[in-house]
Amino acid sequence: MRVRVWNEYRHERSNPAVKEIYPDGIHQTIARALREDGHDADTATLDEPEHGLSEEVLRQTDVLIWWGHMAHDEVENAVVERVYARVLEGMGLIVLHSGHYSKIFRKLMGTSGGLKWREADEKERIWVVNPAHPIAAGIGEYIELPQEEMYGEHFDIPAPDDLVFVSWFAGGEIFRSGCAYYRGQGKVFYFRPGHETYPTYHNPEIQRVIANAVRWSAWSGGAKPQYGHVPVPLESLSGVEN
Repeated sequence: MRVRVWNEYRHERSNPAVKEIYPDGIHQTIARALREDGHDADTATLDEPEHGLSEEVLRQTDVLIWWGHMAHDEVENAVVERVYARVLEGMGLIVLHSGHYSKIFRKLMGTSGGLKWREADEKERIWVVNPAHPIAAGIGEYIELPQEEMYGEHFDIPAPDDLVFVSWFAGGEIFRSGCAYYRGQGKVFYFRPGHETYPTYHNPEIQRVIANAVRWSAWSGGAKPQYGHVPVPLESLSGVEN
């Protein structure tokens, strides 16, 4: 499985607290865990040419993982269109945490991605609401994070094709935190936890969910539809009245 972890890589270079948690960047932490799980995982960041997502790179990517926060507007529209086209062709896309406001996620969803939020070091309990789903494999009834940023409903997204996780926060809010979609030939998974000032991506259960999502979202070689004019019918139309 060829996985590419994309990250703005801005917080880690500007905020000492974030750098202490992720000295090599969030992308490297996620990529290392995926390599340990047996995947061919590479990385790309915002400030690379073409944001590290050239046509050639995307052609060689089975699953793209996306983490963005403070620089959504700096992502070039041409790159967004390129990623969008690859998803429709079958590349998997996993959008993490504040990537709900990314250009690519909003384009795929057709909505604003808006939500409520609060930073108050709250406990988050991520409940598995679809235990039969492959993304929940190896996870118990819930994952508990001692500190996370709160995201609350209403979350402005289309109803998920599969809802895998729902989060509860100590302040009382709930949130649809694990949402799976089909777009064209591709699969998209949004996973909520991962605020940059908490060590969430070092958590083995969070790493397990991401690895499961990689396997689920990769193109499985399904039938490719054909579109457009069909001049020759499969069956004879002789005798059919117009």
